[in-house]
Amino acid sequence: MSTAAAPASLRTGHVGLNVTDLDRSVAFYQRVFGFEAAEGADGDRRWAFLSLGDTLVLTLWQQSEGDFAVSRPGLHHLSFRVGSVEEVRAAEDVLRGLGASFAHEGVVPHREGGSSGGIFFADPDGIRLEIFTDSGADTAPAPHEAAPTCGFF
Repeated sequence: MSTAAAPASLRTGHVGLNVTDLDRSVAFYQRVFGFEAAEGADGDRRWAFLSLGDTLVLTLWQQSEGDFAVSRPGLHHLSFRVGSVEEVRAAEDVLRGLGASFAHEGVVPHREGGSSGGIFFADPDGIRLEIFTDSGADTAPAPHEAAPTCGFF
């Protein structure tokens, strides 16, 4: 059995998400993250490329029905890192104004005694999302004493 060497420059590219209503999802992601959108269509096939500057971050594909199924194999959650706890709190304010559903109240640490942490919420299709920072989330107790916060929400 041969083993391939890992590419030296391997990094995550963009993430593609299936959505039920492209217009609603584009508006949500633009409002929360400030993405620029380039939309396309081919008949009833619609999509949007969401970018920050020259960096493609998300692609949205309108080709789903129903809500995100947390009990099925696939994406667990999508996480975004920001530079400060103040940025996390600013995003939380925007999300509250949009009526988003949160898994925990306020900014919480990733683990008990940890300083990294953030907010855990769902997009309009129920896709689980996280916005976190590396430090400053230690002002609240972790939602679970022994389990990672981002693993079970």
